[in-house]
Amino acid sequence: MSLATAVAWTIAAAAGVYLLSFWLTGAKRPTKITRFPAALVVSHPALAVTALLCWAGGLITGNRVLAWAAFAGLAAAALLGFVMFTRWLGTGRHATTAARGFPALAVTLHGLAGVTAFTLVFLSASAARLF
Repeated sequence: MSLATAVAWTIAAAAGVYLLSFWLTGAKRPTKITRFPAALVVSHPALAVTALLCWAGGLITGNRVLAWAAFAGLAAAALLGFVMFTRWLGTGRHATTAARGFPALAVTLHGLAGVTAFTLVFLSASAARLF
């Protein structure tokens, strides 16, 4: 399960790096109203990287608390990712311009790989006994 988690996390990270570089270059940024707030864009990967470090530390040391810390970090990153995803979908007045800003395939791949990694980390943390 560790290998599958690492593969899913790597795919999510690669797609995320692509999306972050896309955002940083300002490609196809239509209007100010559809821009993602910088704090949101920075905190989402920061939480994911922190969770990855906790997960790796948990694997190396066998510390189960780190596995749950990784899950908590991923849960927070997933929540922020969901916020960005709904903003990207463009609810309400953003619908016509927001969806054109980012490549749909990269967003989909990043989201699916992220959900897979999230699920696998949860299963790994649940299988580990704390007592």
